[in-house]
Amino acid sequence: MKYLIQSTPIALAILLLASCQKSIQNENLKADNVSGLSESDRNSIASKGDNGKNFVYTLSNQTSGNEVVAYSRATDGMLTYSFSSSTGGNGTGGGLGNQGAVVKAMGNDVLLAVNPGSNSISALKITGSGLNLKSVVNSGGMTPVSITQHGDLVYVLNAGGAGNISGFRLGINDKLTPIANSTRPLSSMASGAAQISFMLNGTVLVITEKATNKIITYTVDHNGVPQMMHSISSASPTPFGFATGKFGNIYVSEAVGGAPNASNVSSYHINADGSIALIEGPVATGQSAACWAVLTHDGSYVYTTNTASNTLSSFDVQQVSGNINLQQSIAGTTQMGPIDAVLADNSNYLYILNGGGHSISVFAVAGTGNLTHLQTITGVPVGATGLAVN
Repeated sequence: MKYLIQSTPIALAILLLASCQKSIQNENLKADNVSGLSESDRNSIASKGDNGKNFVYTLSNQTSGNEVVAYSRATDGMLTYSFSSSTGGNGTGGGLGNQGAVVKAMGNDVLLAVNPGSNSISALKITGSGLNLKSVVNSGGMTPVSITQHGDLVYVLNAGGAGNISGFRLGINDKLTPIANSTRPLSSMASGAAQISFMLNGTVLVITEKATNKIITYTVDHNGVPQMMHSISSASPTPFGFATGKFGNIYVSEAVGGAPNASNVSSYHINADGSIALIEGPVATGQSAACWAVLTHDGSYVYTTNTASNTLSSFDVQQVSGNINLQQSIAGTTQMGPIDAVLADNSNYLYILNGGGHSISVFAVAGTGNLTHLQTITGVPVGATGLAVN
């Protein structure tokens, strides 16, 4: 079904600094309303239809039942609401302060999703007719917020309770099976965990912790079991989302607690033994609450979503060295509260989930890194989290 958001009186607009999320009321938004386009333009987009392959996915994160909400992605990057599919779990209905809630498994037509309201994760098979729920398993902790995959290894970051990471195998028929002795703690029982991602061909796991201002790693052995933890204090406070590049480099958005115009991006090198070294940073965005980060396919540009400024920033990247330079403090503007971001079609298109605007913004990406706004599709469920593409 399409999501129709009921109108309520406008009560407040609160920036949650710890989670880089904005909460505002709903304004009678429809899932197929594309702002800024004429009716004929919308009909042209819709006429391209679903091709059974190219979609942008987000999680509804509803307490009454979490769903993957799918938008058909046309050849020109434009989106059209397509369908929704149950994950078999529940959401929380609000911001999670996370990156990576839903991912497409590389080399496998499977979506992996977190269910933070029911402490579980799901695997859904991508088919020509939609999504088939294949597996739902306990996440090994409380409030899973981020998930990552390499080969048949899957790891989830649980932000609730004391916080931990836990591992699974993605096996025959896309079933998830817990890996024995794979659960590991974070650096603190109040870490404010944000994101987990594999690095270096699945041999290292990287985790950002907003509350401790740390980036931590675990090496992973040939059985998929975490071994030694390493950590480093971030170059500036509130390390949040990060993008993984080649040569062991990562690019981290640092929100500095949401302080006005104080956000930064820093680059770090992850060594094979899991040790971490600062490459460059902090490099200022000149914006507020830079929380999510994505890297283009060729490794040339990093984009951050600046949740409190309703803007995007762009950075030039030196792939081998990992050095970064601010390209544009304001590379694009969005609706209220831009959060998750994902690139598609060899990074020709950038999709931004707007948490406060309950919408997804679409940008064309030029070879120079410049962004051109193409579309904003509204009606995204309140509290939605994560973006993935197929």
